[in-house]
Amino acid sequence: MSASVNHLEERTQDPSELLGHILPSAITLALMLRHKKMAAWLRAEFEGHQDREQAPPYRRDLPGHIVARSPQYGWIPAPVNEQQKQEFGHLDVLDAAKSLEKICLTSRKGDGNRVLLSQDDMVALQKQINLSAELAINLSRDVYSKLLRTIRGTIYLWAQELMARGLSGDHNHYSQDERALVTDLDDPERFWRRAMEEVDALPVADVKPAGFFERVFGRAS
Repeated sequence: MSASVNHLEERTQDPSELLGHILPSAITLALMLRHKKMAAWLRAEFEGHQDREQAPPYRRDLPGHIVARSPQYGWIPAPVNEQQKQEFGHLDVLDAAKSLEKICLTSRKGDGNRVLLSQDDMVALQKQINLSAELAINLSRDVYSKLLRTIRGTIYLWAQELMARGLSGDHNHYSQDERALVTDLDDPERFWRRAMEEVDALPVADVKPAGFFERVFGRAS
């Protein structure tokens, strides 16, 4: 088992590198450094968050558009007012990063992903707008893309700090002294909060939509 902080940092900036492939390498590095909090956060991003209350804010209450299923026209904007948009037009996205990445790979800019409202919310909103049609939230590709870039940005910032402390190059293990240099960097919240603030300025890669042949034959894993 080996890990390179430099390579990890470079991969976060490479659009050909999927986040679903980067995360296991980052987990390996965190374990080698005995960064338990960082490893737990990375695993939650890789596998998906189980608890909404424990999920970071960049995954909660993401804004979307409420749509209704019309028998004649398919999915169309629902007749909701601003208050109803505020109450119902947001979604917690707790899925594994790989699943979110797949949404971005299979959609183009301007497209989105439709998620049905929870049963309770659907019934409540149907009564308010006097509509029996199925209701859903449409989250744009840009929302998913920003979430994924925030995760990449967190890994990028963590790797940058590790390199600044002298942990560069390929390692099969880290000595006790080397680990002691970066003990205080086992703080994922510190890095994801920075990533949230700086996401548009960080040099991390976005997810490119899959090309025709990738959509037909699949992307190499």
